[in-house]
Amino acid sequence: MDFVSRPPTAVDDTRGRVAGLRELRQRAVHGPSARATGAQRARGKLTARERIALLLDEGSFHEVEQLRRHRATGFGLEERRPYTDGVITGWGTVHGRTVFVYAHDFRIFGGALGEAHANKIHKIMDRAIAAGAPLVSLNDGAGARIQEGVSALAGYGGIFRRNTRASGVIPQISVMLGPCAGGAAYSPALTDFVFMVRDISQMFITGPDVVRAVTGEEITHDGLGGADVHAGASGVAHFVHDDEETCLADVRYLLSLLPQNNRENPPAAVPRDPPDRRGEALLDLVPADGNRAYDVCRVIGEIVDDGEFFEVHEGWAQNVVCALARMGGQVVGIVANQPRTLAGVLDIGASEKAARFVQLCDAFNIPIVTLLDVPGFLPGIEQEHRGIIRHGAKLLYAYCNATVPRISVVLRKAYGGAYIVMDSQSIGADLTYAWPTNEIAVMGAEGAANVIFRRLITDAADPEAERARLVEEYRARLTHPYHAAERGLVDDVIDPADTRPVLIAGLEMLRSKSAKLPYRKHGNPPQ
Repeated sequence: MDFVSRPPTAVDDTRGRVAGLRELRQRAVHGPSARATGAQRARGKLTARERIALLLDEGSFHEVEQLRRHRATGFGLEERRPYTDGVITGWGTVHGRTVFVYAHDFRIFGGALGEAHANKIHKIMDRAIAAGAPLVSLNDGAGARIQEGVSALAGYGGIFRRNTRASGVIPQISVMLGPCAGGAAYSPALTDFVFMVRDISQMFITGPDVVRAVTGEEITHDGLGGADVHAGASGVAHFVHDDEETCLADVRYLLSLLPQNNRENPPAAVPRDPPDRRGEALLDLVPADGNRAYDVCRVIGEIVDDGEFFEVHEGWAQNVVCALARMGGQVVGIVANQPRTLAGVLDIGASEKAARFVQLCDAFNIPIVTLLDVPGFLPGIEQEHRGIIRHGAKLLYAYCNATVPRISVVLRKAYGGAYIVMDSQSIGADLTYAWPTNEIAVMGAEGAANVIFRRLITDAADPEAERARLVEEYRARLTHPYHAAERGLVDDVIDPADTRPVLIAGLEMLRSKSAKLPYRKHGNPPQ
């Protein structure tokens, strides 16, 4: 009788009815049974209400439709009508700012979505959009409630439509705390950020049994759609954690870096780190030799407030780094090539990752700082056949379409089309700087000399000596550190140690930037 929700004992006076209401609420809060709660804990998972308590400020949660029950019949459903119908919805605060939330309760119908369940989610999504506040979904459900048939599928359609309407209007965060299969996986994919927890969360369109039946391939649930798969291979998950507590703590931290909606700026903080602090360590972090690798995350740590930044998609497309941080107390988005991985080249994954991040920053009024050290796009048959042209164009489109303040700094190499794509002055960067180690060119001196002087090198008495001489001649004429500055392609060549104060001064100047795009229904970006 776990799912039977009996009405309280009828009492005629008001005090008795209030007592009955309290009894109903107590049943709704405690859930279907101790056995169901024990089963949830045996899976290593928290209950939906425990998760909400970790996410929101203490005592701030206001629940909506706690006493909602489904009205479906057939297959025994009329005998199983628990309160909440398997989803807890409402609003509260995170760091004192309003946040809307819904959480699947796996103890009730396995968190499966039915008509009443979906209507509760629709209502809270509509309220989040109307109030202009972030929406966080705590997902732990088994998909559509099969017993309710097509009504359940229509419920998912309503969620997808609202996800799309809210895109770029309010921040949407999906936290995967259990299975998410079939069409249900598309809602998180439509949101801004996806968090996953190892061992307990999986996402896939078709599960291992279907894969085995159709293709004959054997794979586990985690091997097919586990947290590490989506963080490192597919790019579906932005953040991965080992437990729910640290996961939800990071959701709270992420919300502290985001505005309430697209009409507001991100929340500022009083900086403890002096805005004019010089970064002497930067003089040694980046080797002048363009063939030597380094970790660009150390560069980022030197220029942001207190060395703190929140990397997005850390495990996927690691040849580019995307992160949220503060500079001078103001939130910024940072895009940086990572020479430690694939020499920092742009490939399909890096282009998609950076493009998505640039669009997010532009949607929510977050200025963008781009750190360039890029030798070009990754060559290869696979990249060309998989569409590096259209995928690279996504990043180009994202930057060209962005109207937030944009500042770029060339740390070292900036070659060819990749230099243009990485927010060069020609595609609309508001300020462009370069370090004295910069080398901005169509291609590296060696490659350029081999193309331009091929015949001279071939005909020379000593081809290798002639090649070396011509390489140095090309480098001296076209790739020296001040070539771009002399032609106005960068605004200044700066001392690397001054990068932080220069960037903060530029961002402060651009804070009042106003830029409008031509009227259009929407663009048609490359896909």
